[in-house]
Amino acid sequence: MAQNQKTTTSTEHVPASEHGGGFPPFQKETFASQIVWLVITFVALYLLISRIAVPRIGGIIEQRSSRIEDDFAEAQRAKEESEAALAAYEKALADARSRAQAIGAEIRDKLNAEAEERRKALEAKLNAQLAEAEQQIAATKSAAMANVRGIAVETASAIVEQLIGTAPPAPAVAAAVDETLKR
Repeated sequence: MAQNQKTTTSTEHVPASEHGGGFPPFQKETFASQIVWLVITFVALYLLISRIAVPRIGGIIEQRSSRIEDDFAEAQRAKEESEAALAAYEKALADARSRAQAIGAEIRDKLNAEAEERRKALEAKLNAQLAEAEQQIAATKSAAMANVRGIAVETASAIVEQLIGTAPPAPAVAAAVDETLKR
């Protein structure tokens, strides 16, 4: 079993004392070469980043910035168009409302005038019918009044005959009826 412990595989942990004493970047023998390689790597990465990566990133940032500005300008233009369309819509709506009110007033005035004409025509017709009816009533009344005198004379003569038993003279009854009708 002790022999199995001495043969180690590459995945097993090896103590630091077997590597030659400590963390390699801090060893005095390799420190100078590591600094040189660090500077070379740093300069190479700096040049690579400053010559290739930074211009590409700057170009991308500039493209995005100009795209944002273009999009903002487009949005501003669309906003102005929508505001103009809204103003035109509101103006058209106000014009339509005023036209509708004008048409409504015109129709109302026309209907009122027609109704007034019909009322006047009906009133004239009714007045004519009323005048005709009054003429008929007057004619009927005068005809009735002419008959009333005759009926009144006969009725008065019959009543007096019933009361006193003899018929009164016709001229006396006619004179009494005429005097009563004059009042």
